[in-house]
Amino acid sequence: MTKIFSVICLLLVSSHINAAMGLDYIRENYDKAVSDKNLCKTMIEELKPKQNNTVYLAYLGGLQTIWANHTINPISKLNTFNEGKKNIEKAVNDEPNNIEIRFVRLSVQKNTPSFLGYNHQIKEDEHFLKNNRHHVVSPVLLKLINELLNTKDTP
Repeated sequence: MTKIFSVICLLLVSSHINAAMGLDYIRENYDKAVSDKNLCKTMIEELKPKQNNTVYLAYLGGLQTIWANHTINPISKLNTFNEGKKNIEKAVNDEPNNIEIRFVRLSVQKNTPSFLGYNHQIKEDEHFLKNNRHHVVSPVLLKLINELLNTKDTP
């Protein structure tokens, strides 16, 4: 009886983890990954197989740039950051009018030290998000965009 219970528990936990990596989960935990190294690492690993979806690719890139903060070795920091930047830019190039992808890029660029030189699209992305956030359906994403733009109102 305890073996059956253990198997059921294992199945429930694994299905919860797989279901958890939907966009709502990613959106709700994106900011938390800055201060939670384990969460950041887990989310990166879960997103790697989903790179064929441009929104997931953008979040993977964003989380990789966050992971650079969790890394101690300066060379690893730079390599990880550059990999994340490359993934974000690929997502933007593939879908330049995707609000969520532009949100991810802006969130990274606004929080990247200027000496890394990844800050050239801040004004462009802010303008794009301000003009298009009324299209956002997800309340979680809209909240993140408004917080990033330092706007409390909704469109």
